[in-house]
Amino acid sequence: MKASWYERQGRAREVLEVGRMDDLEPAEDEIRIRVAVSGVHPGDIKKRDDTFGTGMRFPRVVPHSDGGGWVDEVGEGVDPAWVGKRVWCWGAQSGRPFGTAAELVVVPQERVSELADSVPFEEAASIGIPGITAHRAVDLAGELEGKSVLVQGAAGAVGACAVHLARRQKARVLATVRKPEQQEVARRAGAHEVVLAGEGLEARLRSIAPRGIDHVIEVAFAANVEIDLALLRTGGSIATYATNAPRPEIPVWPLVFDNVRIDFLGSDDLPPKAKARAARELSASLAEGWRPFGKLDHYPLAAIAEAHEQVERGQPNGKVIVVVDE
Repeated sequence: MKASWYERQGRAREVLEVGRMDDLEPAEDEIRIRVAVSGVHPGDIKKRDDTFGTGMRFPRVVPHSDGGGWVDEVGEGVDPAWVGKRVWCWGAQSGRPFGTAAELVVVPQERVSELADSVPFEEAASIGIPGITAHRAVDLAGELEGKSVLVQGAAGAVGACAVHLARRQKARVLATVRKPEQQEVARRAGAHEVVLAGEGLEARLRSIAPRGIDHVIEVAFAANVEIDLALLRTGGSIATYATNAPRPEIPVWPLVFDNVRIDFLGSDDLPPKAKARAARELSASLAEGWRPFGKLDHYPLAAIAEAHEQVERGQPNGKVIVVVDE
């Protein structure tokens, strides 16, 4: 099969190779997908360049966790009716060596979801990491109908998905963005109110939500924890999936006195049942016509290094797609 891989970590152009490798065969309870498109996420970049210094668990890695395509073979224990179905998958390279940047990928059945005929593969291949992370960040708040949710950084991939999912749960959604041109992104995702970050943010948010916020979804924990705490109602919660500083100062006693719960979310290690629940809701939203990302940049597999570099440069409210089957 045609694939891209790396055998050492480093810069995209220095380590990514494109060539042919042996076809993968599904084991028990696994599904093999003929990949049409492969999504590229910041997490894939961090694994490739060893951002967190964890090294390589496998001697060869085919990158990317998310993809879309057709089931062409199943392992023992999987209903043969899966064969031929349009699907999307997530976590293909989570704890496994071979992801979706190849003509064939093999994943556990629990990481595969059917895809409606109306949904383009590239939309589904973009949604796994940000969508499942966002779903968990929303889901941890519990029942949200009639409650207020603040999504910090709502123009990013996770943020935009979180706005949509919180709105779907009938919450009142407030969103912050860094730039004026990002306001429309948050509004399109479903935010009731959109506020520009910057000076006076706390006061402006308080004027919109004078009774306080029930739940915060946070992209820059170190920078915003004080503002979040000031806005949260007693018994409120924060779900954070990223931080602008790795070792933030945390105001422990104010958090204790207000009984604030903080959940730290890493997409690779979310509970399998939570991921499956997220996938069902994301698939339903896509089938209903939800299209979370404004722009999808396509690259052929031969140009995968350029695709990685595009992600490194940043792609506000858009995603980068590698086309495997043209």
